[in-house]
Amino acid sequence: MQNTPSNAPTDAPAESPIESPIEPPAEPLGAGATALSSVFGVLIGAVVGVITTFTHAQVAPWGLVAGLAIVTALVAGFRLVFGSRIVGAAAALGVIGASAVLAVPGAGGPALALDGVPGYVWAFGPAVLSAIVLLIPAGRRRGSA
Repeated sequence: MQNTPSNAPTDAPAESPIESPIEPPAEPLGAGATALSSVFGVLIGAVVGVITTFTHAQVAPWGLVAGLAIVTALVAGFRLVFGSRIVGAAAALGVIGASAVLAVPGAGGPALALDGVPGYVWAFGPAVLSAIVLLIPAGRRRGSA
């Protein structure tokens, strides 16, 4: 068994901890992947829309603020993760659709009461915030020149 110092030269090339591989930009989604991702976005958006519609008035005003923040984060997250405004718009459509369905008067009255300012803010806030998130231009991706 030969004892070699740890700083002795070897035949293997040295790896520099500073250098990191540059990843190429992500490929855009194909039509099938965009459609499937959009269906996923609508379903998740609908679930978030139902939950936040019922809870936006529970702890005024923080329930409304939290609901709007959750919707904004959901739409922005879907847009960033899938790299497509279409998928982000599908998630927004799910939230807005669920809120709209719950606002329609039923046998026991509407679940979303538009009596005061919080109701109106909840009725229009997700649509406005989603539009803002979807209209913001995409920034440069890492690895692009």
